[in-house]
Amino acid sequence: MKHLLCCLLALCCTVSLYGQALGQSVKWDLKSLFFDGKRIVPVMGEIHYSRIPVEEWKQELQKMKAGGVTIIANYVFWNHVEEEEGIFNWSGQRSLRYFLELCKEEDFPVVLRIGPFCHGEARCGGIPDWMVNKGIELRSEDPRFLHYVEALYRQIFTQVQGLLWKDGGPIVACQFDNEFGGEGSYLMTLKHIAQKIGFDLPFYTRTGWPELKSPIPYGEMLPLYGDYADGFWDRSIEASVGDHWTAFNFKANRSSSAIASEQLKEGNGRITEGDELYPYFTCELGGGMVTSYHRRVYVYPKDAYSLGVVKLGSGSNLLGYYMYHGGTNPEGKTYLNEMQRTPYTNWNDLPVKTYDFQAPLGEFGQKNPHYYTLRKLHLFAHDYGETLAPMEAVFPQADKPFVKGVDSYLRWSYRQKDNSAFVFINNYERLQNLSAKKGVRFDVCGVKFPRKAMTIPAGTACIFPVNIDGMRYATAQIIAKRNGNIYLEQVEGIPTEIAIDGKVLRNIKPLGVETPVYKNIYLLTPFDAELLFLEDKDLPKIPSMSPVQYHKVKEAGSLRKITIGVAGVAEEPVDADFDQAAVYTIDVPAQGGLLRIKYQGDCARLYADGKLVGDNFYNGREFLYGLWRLPKGVKQLELRILPMQPNEPVYFPREADTTPGEKVISCEVCK
Repeated sequence: MKHLLCCLLALCCTVSLYGQALGQSVKWDLKSLFFDGKRIVPVMGEIHYSRIPVEEWKQELQKMKAGGVTIIANYVFWNHVEEEEGIFNWSGQRSLRYFLELCKEEDFPVVLRIGPFCHGEARCGGIPDWMVNKGIELRSEDPRFLHYVEALYRQIFTQVQGLLWKDGGPIVACQFDNEFGGEGSYLMTLKHIAQKIGFDLPFYTRTGWPELKSPIPYGEMLPLYGDYADGFWDRSIEASVGDHWTAFNFKANRSSSAIASEQLKEGNGRITEGDELYPYFTCELGGGMVTSYHRRVYVYPKDAYSLGVVKLGSGSNLLGYYMYHGGTNPEGKTYLNEMQRTPYTNWNDLPVKTYDFQAPLGEFGQKNPHYYTLRKLHLFAHDYGETLAPMEAVFPQADKPFVKGVDSYLRWSYRQKDNSAFVFINNYERLQNLSAKKGVRFDVCGVKFPRKAMTIPAGTACIFPVNIDGMRYATAQIIAKRNGNIYLEQVEGIPTEIAIDGKVLRNIKPLGVETPVYKNIYLLTPFDAELLFLEDKDLPKIPSMSPVQYHKVKEAGSLRKITIGVAGVAEEPVDADFDQAAVYTIDVPAQGGLLRIKYQGDCARLYADGKLVGDNFYNGREFLYGLWRLPKGVKQLELRILPMQPNEPVYFPREADTTPGEKVISCEVCK
């Protein structure tokens, strides 16, 4: 009866929510969010303010906006602001209020993830050591624990007062705890504490994984989901492990059994009863992946892009990336990274400083290739969100084999409402060599296309329109619609065919953003599509590269013994181990810029005047450091590299050189 009541509520009414800012009301129903009565498909990007220097916040938010992000997601790490009991630090790069004020300036709604447990690969999941050491059951309804949680929430509220949505501020929602699989009453208790303090918001969220032991009342918190192309947390040191392959397949099930599999294990892929009655949103779609010591994942631009196409094609109406912007752990009383030696959440060894995440925007704000590639999906979600959001997802191949690397059919789905549809295609799976699919024709909404069967090249992920904006169909990716003009992208290896006005235009060539190929329809190259509508300041620039002088001043000493930690995987080196590292000095160029160190070895650290400023677990990519972050007057850096050892119990990607030893290959500064 309770389940039936929830169904009736979801199907028969729209859940109205309070709050208004800048003239926008907010509500949601079974399908999507509404802003000012208009259905939207937002793009949410995770950025951690306390992992980025305060003076960089504004420009980084502007980069996110240019990338097509429309909502900011952000953790408030408890141990970043109360590392010592009773002493809160909201200054400098820990100033949540200033960050939120900048979000307001940039017209970004914010989903604030307020813990108390955040994880985020922070030390003890963001819970301070002093709290862990009290012997109180954490993440529980123990009144002693909730006493400290309430104190934390009250402190956070001092930072957000006047910045809630109802006050014209940016905070549209908040998330309680993270990846919680216990009793739903705990999450409801956190919500009640927050509301008592004054957190009156349009909606509230929680991670939809793992399955709760008991549900929470319908409508109290929207469950949000995720998927990753690969995971640093997997226990294996082999390539392509776990259930990550499922993320590259269109499917009705919105949950993932791959996320945090080292801690959640059994039942991770199930959703809580009743969650299917909420709109399908994501908050942790892998924008990249951090490297752990035992698993050095190397991600590709197509990983994130393919995930985005698959999630939209599977029915998601909010693309939420974790991470969209990388960062650096701040200075603390102790190191603030997760590791096996910490007293809580000791599952993996993460770098001390870097949290680059190989994200669209990296640790130092560098624009990685998928920053531009993903913009195409974000433009589509923004311009066609109102059309897409109410569409049902259809899975024509639901009866096909669902196994890792399956290559016997083309993976595709479509979203349909009335007589219109979008066709989603994904012929890509990470580290699997899918073949080109020949003889492909679609039959959607009674429209069969193209006229002659086509070949879908290996690696293709794209979206075709059917009965959209006057086009009966097009074998080109639909990108955007602005000022009455429609923009399509010619998919590499697929001839463009557009059926419109009773005609079929075949073998059309891209003419760019200045010349339409037919009436108001523009066909772009992939390059032009990635840069569509960008201002000059946001366009990619040809970098100026200058060599930097470096000198080896000390050979490596004896090799350390790589130990296996409490979580059963290899442990990262400690400070003392770097006394035996090979040492190089690097001259700091006067003009500054992004330092790019190409090296080979197990891992490396960078020091300025004896202070650790950066570190890197080698995975075949360069070690980067933003020289503008150095204290004034630093003329020389010290680079310490621990040699690669034979047969390390570590997963290295194919891009990594695992030859025993170490060396610096090149050192350059990029301007």
